Amino acid sequence: MVETILSVAVSLWILIDPIGDVPLFIALLNKMPPERQKKIICREMLIGLSTMVLFLFIGDGVLRFLNIQPSSLSIAGGIILFLISIKMIFPLKRESPEDLDIETEPFIVPLAIPLVAGPSVLAAIMIYARQQEQNWAILASICIAWAISLAILLSAPFLHQALGKKGIKACERLMGLILTLMATQMFLSGLSLFVQQDCSPSATVNGAASTKL
Repeated sequence: MVETILSVAVSLWILIDPIGDVPLFIALLNKMPPERQKKIICREMLIGLSTMVLFLFIGDGVLRFLNIQPSSLSIAGGIILFLISIKMIFPLKRESPEDLDIETEPFIVPLAIPLVAGPSVLAAIMIYARQQEQNWAILASICIAWAISLAILLSAPFLHQALGKKGIKACERLMGLILTLMATQMFLSGLSLFVQQDCSPSATVNGAASTKL
């Protein structure tokens, strides 16, 4: 169980991508005093955490209502994470700080959503919630990933100065490579589960019955 919690936490932390968000956070908050910056970061991170926890508890119900099978979810999740990881390794042109509104204090958008609790993070949480029977394990993973991301973003000015633009890009691509491996494993697990379900005795019996009918 501990390995599962840590594995999910690493996956969510990579998807949150706090290191890649450092330049945007600095650009959005550079006109404010350092103490105010920390308060805003903590507030936005708490909003992002609340959003992730909400999707943790309602996501499984939504998927069950739509009658989505675990194998389909795992395969789709692997494909989605793979596409995200490819964008991290071979990034497109990101939104520049000049394109963002930095005249007023940001609230919810864009810091909490989508930079912290973005679509990829929320989709991954729904996938893991369906795969794991115990929500408290995923909740622990969310809290671990969130706490590490909070620590990184609070030290954003130091990291930006220490790593520089090239260092941040290198870290982001390394995380993308790790996410590629995790996405491939998720896809293969879903494919294996699908084959097992398709070849199970109950599936064979149902298929034979439908043939006779």
